[in-house]
Amino acid sequence: MGERIRFEDGRWIVSDRPVIPFIEGDGTGPDIWRAARRVFDAAVEKTARGKRRVEWLEILAGEKAFKETGSWLPDATLETIRQHRVAIKGPLTTPVGGGIRSLNVTLRQLLDLYACVRPVRYFPGVPSPMREPQKLDVVIFRENIEDVYSGVEYRASTPEADALIAFLTERFGAKIRPGSAIGIKPMSKFGSQRLVAKAIAYALSAGRRSVTLVHKGNIMKFTEGGFREWGYEIAKERFGDKTVPESEVGSGTGDGGRVVIKDRITDAMFAQLVLRPDEYSVIAAPNLNGDLLSDAAAAQVGGLGLAPGGNVGDGYAVYEATHGTAPKYAGLDKVNPGSVILSGAMMFEELGWTDVSAAIVRGLEGALRSRRVTYDLARLMPDATEVSTSSFAECIIEHV
Repeated sequence: MGERIRFEDGRWIVSDRPVIPFIEGDGTGPDIWRAARRVFDAAVEKTARGKRRVEWLEILAGEKAFKETGSWLPDATLETIRQHRVAIKGPLTTPVGGGIRSLNVTLRQLLDLYACVRPVRYFPGVPSPMREPQKLDVVIFRENIEDVYSGVEYRASTPEADALIAFLTERFGAKIRPGSAIGIKPMSKFGSQRLVAKAIAYALSAGRRSVTLVHKGNIMKFTEGGFREWGYEIAKERFGDKTVPESEVGSGTGDGGRVVIKDRITDAMFAQLVLRPDEYSVIAAPNLNGDLLSDAAAAQVGGLGLAPGGNVGDGYAVYEATHGTAPKYAGLDKVNPGSVILSGAMMFEELGWTDVSAAIVRGLEGALRSRRVTYDLARLMPDATEVSTSSFAECIIEHV
């Protein structure tokens, strides 16, 4: 029998047979999950030689959950994640406009998974629009709970929106066009600082040289500007002897081996990642900025098919494929499983199974070198052989 993963004194306690819940996902989710699970099991088997094993436990969310239980996100799913602390998932359906709220956002908020961690790096052989894609190697820490994703918004011309407009206009003199839709952008010192602290702690443990705070504080001075100020504040208070503001490095004192804390305006940061990517190592950003930057950066190194992600809190974590469900390819054994596979590598690294994580990455790199890849990569790689989702997984396993 497997054992639950525990979290004690700030660290994971993982047995040789941990139980890890999974959500296979909607659309192409079942295809990529089957492939990823085979890769995970093979990597564990080859590194541990039978001494370790993951007991996978299916839990339901999304379309499959709705069909079987009548709920898009059953309470039993949330309770199972709380009990086992770590889970991994495929993509889930998120309707545009009306309908159910994003299940991904709901999971993050209910489990307080306040940091979305997105490593973005180049794998040799992957097609890229950039001349030197290997220069981009960043880990983005995106605040996951607050900002415009908090869900406090009201449809245009509803009583709620009109009442809020009237209140803001009459009480504070705000100039808002009648009939507008209204959204609230809450950003707290607490939420901002715990995100920045996690990014700095990661930079210190991983030997990364800088943390850059990305914000639009020149326009939104009290929300995004607050994020910047609170970020510098927590760096000084909690990591003062291990960090240094960029302004002091520029004065000629040098960084002294400390992590340099920088900040950049959001639009300038997009340009910087294209023009001077090797100057950035770890990025900490509010929710919307981090969302946009993550996908834009991934596009520079080959797209979301090879972009992993993890939603991490204090003692809870859910790793996920970062792309959509691609329903037109569902059941065709066609799409790239790399995102969820690399998310699994992140998960194993977080849990301390670094040999398994390294084996997964090694296998993927080998598959890319062999040029036996799924259609999204094959159509852009000269002389590549297009293979199915399951065959790509086999190729990764061969190179583990």
